[in-house]
Amino acid sequence: KPSSIIRYLLITSLAVSTIVFLFGELKTMTTVDLTEISSDALLKEMNRRLACLNKPEKRVILIGPPGSGKGTQSPKLKNEHCLCHLATGDMLRAAVAAKTPLGLEAKAAMDSGGLVSDDLVVGVIRDSLKAPECRNGFILDGFPRTVPQAEKLGEMLKATGNTIDRVLNFEVPDSVLVDRVTGRWIHPASGRSYHTKFAPPKVAGKDDYTGEPLMHRADDNADTLKARLQAFHAQTKPVLEFYGPKAITISANKPMYDVEAQITNAMK
Repeated sequence: KPSSIIRYLLITSLAVSTIVFLFGELKTMTTVDLTEISSDALLKEMNRRLACLNKPEKRVILIGPPGSGKGTQSPKLKNEHCLCHLATGDMLRAAVAAKTPLGLEAKAAMDSGGLVSDDLVVGVIRDSLKAPECRNGFILDGFPRTVPQAEKLGEMLKATGNTIDRVLNFEVPDSVLVDRVTGRWIHPASGRSYHTKFAPPKVAGKDDYTGEPLMHRADDNADTLKARLQAFHAQTKPVLEFYGPKAITISANKPMYDVEAQITNAMK
């Protein structure tokens, strides 16, 4: 039908225009066959991305012990506020795999048994922020863990005229975390998290959206958790004090709708 053809051409044209507008040069993009995507899905995604252009910039740090719910809430925050999600471990592995200059430095440090320096981590974060999906800001997960790291991060952002806007501190009693962590399963590609008891996937061991296998981290066990919690509590208090009123405590040992409401209020 002519109307269907016109609609298809309009959607295709609008999609290409939107992609160019949002991401700049097409040569930087992966080619996508738009005929394989339903028009409704395409329009929905385009509208979401266009809406992102009107979202205020936000730079957010998530702080919380293993199993506190950061992994559950970060994808929602990312989508709601059009932010990129930066997990330092993932960024370092990506930089090493891509053999970037900083990635090669990080690999050399790790291969020698040493620690990756704070300056190197901040450099990897700085490079990651150049990605188009970070144009509205970011969610930083796993860094900073110490005051010196927070200071270096602040210096890097200040050089670009930016600063941290919010620090969300996910607070959960240690006694609750053991159950949460030992039953946790992760979808590596998206960061979506599941739990065998509290939030099981529709199909055991499979991601609800892609059907891809879930991963159980080797260090998600009670003994490792206790050691990690001791280090976390010792490091976290000074960092929260460093950020002062920007740090907002989220009582994360509550129903999910309550936690989401707290986060919504904190992000205003």
